[in-house]
Amino acid sequence: MIKNLKIPQRTCIGCKCKKPKKEMIRIVRTTDGKIIIDETGKKSGRGAYLCGDVKCLNVAFKENSLNKSLKQDIPLQTLDELRKDFLKNIE
Repeated sequence: MIKNLKIPQRTCIGCKCKKPKKEMIRIVRTTDGKIIIDETGKKSGRGAYLCGDVKCLNVAFKENSLNKSLKQDIPLQTLDELRKDFLKNIE
């Protein structure tokens, strides 16, 4: 007998689409206040999810969705670093 396993769903803060957690890129505000891309999906801290699409990243930056989701104002320099890391992750 195979159990019906629930696949965790997450909502993209850019396009608002729901997708399986494993298909999303997690951005996390760690307990020490750093904002990074969580490649494992298991780091502790407040997280926000994005599809692997640059359009969603642009929308999230433009509408301040990332700031709202992580409950922190994010400096421009950090946003630039996140963009570079995001682009590396989707290649």
